[in-house]
Amino acid sequence: MQNLIDALIPEIEYLMPQQHFRALSVGVIDFKSNQWKALEYLNGSYQSPHCFFDLASLTKPLTLAFTVLKHPEIWNKKQLAWLLNHRASMPIGGRLSKQNWREDISRFIPVISDIDVYSDYSALRLQLEIEKLYNSALYDHCSPMWHSEVVSWLDMNSEQKRLAQPTGYRQGHQIIGEVHDDNAFYLAEKLSHAGLFGSIQGVCETLLKCNTEYQLLSRMERAFDDGEAEDRRFVRGWDTISDQQKTLAGEGASHMTFGHLGFTGTSIWVDVKKLTGHVILSNATENYWYDKTGLNQIRRRLGEIIWSHGLN
Repeated sequence: MQNLIDALIPEIEYLMPQQHFRALSVGVIDFKSNQWKALEYLNGSYQSPHCFFDLASLTKPLTLAFTVLKHPEIWNKKQLAWLLNHRASMPIGGRLSKQNWREDISRFIPVISDIDVYSDYSALRLQLEIEKLYNSALYDHCSPMWHSEVVSWLDMNSEQKRLAQPTGYRQGHQIIGEVHDDNAFYLAEKLSHAGLFGSIQGVCETLLKCNTEYQLLSRMERAFDDGEAEDRRFVRGWDTISDQQKTLAGEGASHMTFGHLGFTGTSIWVDVKKLTGHVILSNATENYWYDKTGLNQIRRRLGEIIWSHGLN
């Protein structure tokens, strides 16, 4: 696996000086040997990986999809399955009231849709339904499945906050060690759509742990085999690939690849055929959020190298 990590270095050294952000951490996971390896590039040089990143929407699968793995009976409740896969006709999102957000989200009635509409509201509504179903907090179910370096921004210790990378500005102040998503910040609660931070070690070891203890890859493979990805974007709470040549996972991933993107410049992709995954963590929104061209070039190019290397 070290040869693969070494192959990524020239591309990172070429692409990172062109970016408007300074931190990039890349991890490669070999699910066959249950191992991972990573490198971290910060301020123009490599270091031992230790930075903490705002995982943004990677929070959704790490909370909701993980909870469904732990409690597969949820999948038999149709409305909850619609919510998990963004098919419940929920609005995309919008500013929520700190006092009334639960009531506001609960007013929407999940109705099956033929169109996948990616929605923060869908994730939040599913959180409320799960908490009602089990009479306990969502994080009580999923947080034991995480490595210690995956943590809510509300639970970060002083050292983790010190290692957190900046993700932008809020009201004239740099955002460091606080969630970038405005709703998650102002609600200041543990939520399903955003709010997790993690290191590259934390995310890679979390995925390995979930596979070892809850058979993540084999269960996703069965979902692909059963046709759940046919004409559908989301499978069991994970994003999938619609165009194998243009995907942000990188060309070379098989059609049985699942993952997720995060707004701050994070991503997870796992190919169940290759038994290989990769995690990219960055602070791409450090200076401005609206230009993702360079970030997406990094995502595609590093993914292409990883898939073509052939770990297994």
